[in-house]
Amino acid sequence: MFYYGVESSFWLKFFLFLFVLWLIMFLFSAIVRRILKVEKKKVFSYNHLNERHKKIDWTIRIAFVVAIIVGGIINASRLPLNPILFLEPYFLLCMLIILAEIVTAVMEWKYGENRNAYIFTVLQLIFIIILLFSMYLTDFFGLFG
Repeated sequence: MFYYGVESSFWLKFFLFLFVLWLIMFLFSAIVRRILKVEKKKVFSYNHLNERHKKIDWTIRIAFVVAIIVGGIINASRLPLNPILFLEPYFLLCMLIILAEIVTAVMEWKYGENRNAYIFTVLQLIFIIILLFSMYLTDFFGLFG
């Protein structure tokens, strides 16, 4: 049984953590975008550079959806304490983000009008990887342990 104060404290920390994480990522993107003179992309759009990029991106997305479904079935059939790490949804989602951003950076490098766009994408990807690994290694900076 949870006390009202304990549960609300968790949610307060959780939303505060999400806000601070969003703020850090927003500030990093804004500063690097301004330095490299790269235009801001639309928030919920795919930003494909050409048809080839669109096909590759959608192939990656569909493959990862299939991998998440198959991984969920395989890990559900195993003992609860013995899942396969690379079939876990959080691991697959991280790999999806990394692979999709690498493809975007390569396409921006080859076909982009602004040559600094791929540098921005690579720097943003490196920053996200560092942030994700630091959250994983520190158990979300000790906030939820």
